[in-house]
Amino acid sequence: MTVDTWDEIRTSFHVAKLGTVSGAAEALGVHHATVIRHVDALEARLGTKLFQRHARGYTPTEAGMDLLQVAAATEDQFTQLVGRIRGRGADVSGELIVTSIPALSQRLSPLLVEFMEEHPEIRVRFLTDQRLFKLEYGEAHVAIRAGSKPDQPDNIVQTLAQEPIGLYATRGYVERHGKLIEGEWDGHRFVNTDDLNTRAPFFRWMFENVPAEQITYRASQARAVTDGILAGAGIGFLLVQDAQRHPDLVQVMEPKPEWRSHLWIVTHIDLHRTAKVQTMVQFLKEKAKSWSDG
Repeated sequence: MTVDTWDEIRTSFHVAKLGTVSGAAEALGVHHATVIRHVDALEARLGTKLFQRHARGYTPTEAGMDLLQVAAATEDQFTQLVGRIRGRGADVSGELIVTSIPALSQRLSPLLVEFMEEHPEIRVRFLTDQRLFKLEYGEAHVAIRAGSKPDQPDNIVQTLAQEPIGLYATRGYVERHGKLIEGEWDGHRFVNTDDLNTRAPFFRWMFENVPAEQITYRASQARAVTDGILAGAGIGFLLVQDAQRHPDLVQVMEPKPEWRSHLWIVTHIDLHRTAKVQTMVQFLKEKAKSWSDG
């Protein structure tokens, strides 16, 4: 691979990561015409289109996503190599992309800030979405995932926490509707997800055990489910640790083992041993030790 080829790959990687020619040009400190020239040259060299061009920017094709995967791993590994050559192999620096479901943002954000304070050379990008960001395509360095154990190939999956979940309602709701006895659902209202195909065991339990007509409030996002419970819409599931932050909430049923929320920390095999990823993984695992205790 020639120097010119590497320049073209590196430029195209930044276009794929940032989505625009102007963003890549700014990140690389070059003119936007240079970015376009590099992308066009690499596509000609490979004989395939790496991007779909549109008014809002550049979207990687399947071949472009393959390029992003290889280039992301190469860039991180090259950064680590430079650090070792300069005697700074243990340095934790550069961009670190962490992804999780939106419901964990309140929990994780303070930890990411604390991590940045401990490692001033780190720049964090925190991506929260219901979709799974693809570690194999370099979309994130560290993923925090909930539910069943992730099984994507080439990913390293470790247990982060197993958290108890209970059924909660506001004090006002309990005063109006009375206490809940398992199996005696009449007279009660329930709050649940709107996703009938959810993999969350506690949400599935409600669909399987509570009559559908009594699930009177459904929401598309976990955050909105929580907001509905806090507003008094009915009885719903909350992490015990999160519920304890709200003195107006009452636990109406003891947590069941099968409701427990399983959290996993996922990294890609190509980047797992880089200094910044290893340091973040160990940091999160240490912080999460108390979560399983509720």
